[in-house]
Amino acid sequence: QVQLVESGGGLVQAGGSLRLSCAASGRTFSRYAMGWFRQAPGKEREFVSTISWNGGTTAYADSVKGRFTISRDNAKNTVYLQMNSLKPEDTAVYYCASRGSYFIATMLNEYDYWGQGTQVTVSS
Repeated sequence: QVQLVESGGGLVQAGGSLRLSCAASGRTFSRYAMGWFRQAPGKEREFVSTISWNGGTTAYADSVKGRFTISRDNAKNTVYLQMNSLKPEDTAVYYCASRGSYFIATMLNEYDYWGQGTQVTVSS
């Protein structure tokens, strides 16, 4: 059974930074692409970023490009999301997800395991 546990969320002022972490267990982490998604109140869950099995390929939603950076440490079975220049519209529950492939993906249904989420709140 794959387990994904997010941490690092919290309350931050606009313009601030947070780093989210997602610790994975249950299957060989280094073989699988990972992703970050978010869901704001009253909205559908949306893609934020994804990273390939070895970190060589990444992708970002246009809304976060240039502000967020995804990375992974396969020795620690952890994926990160560094979030800079945060805006109030970044407020959401952030979820990490794992998919059964080496390669990146941006669609929710391409991921088979999900964490429980961590709340990020950006005040104006």
